Amino acid sequence: MIDPTVHIRLARPCSDLAAAERFYVAGLGLNVLYRVNASPGEHDLIMLGWPEASWHLELVGGANQQVAPKPTAEDLLVLYLDSPIDDSLIARLENAGGKRVAQNDYWDRWGVTVADPDGYRVVLSIRSWSNAIPAATPAI
Repeated sequence: MIDPTVHIRLARPCSDLAAAERFYVAGLGLNVLYRVNASPGEHDLIMLGWPEASWHLELVGGANQQVAPKPTAEDLLVLYLDSPIDDSLIARLENAGGKRVAQNDYWDRWGVTVADPDGYRVVLSIRSWSNAIPAATPAI
């Protein structure tokens, strides 16, 4: 059995690491956790997240990158804020290279979606989330 507290890395290609860093750090407020500038034949990468989180986002790019970003409308990074979304956060994301986009009826009702410079979508949800399994409903 895998320990449920394992750390999760979400990795994907990036066409412009500097633009992505502006979006996720200056816009969203993530920290740069780790950075590697490519050695010959390798790729650059940046790891972004919050030091206390059990996940981080790894973006891979640079001249030696083998795969181009190919985001779809369903490639979502959803952040459950459990509160209203501050307009200044949306403005920061847009000023940092993001673009507010319509997602679908569900996410448009429960949050705001902003595409990063590569087109990957971040949903800021006003809802909360828990992985707790609900108790069984008693039979009537």
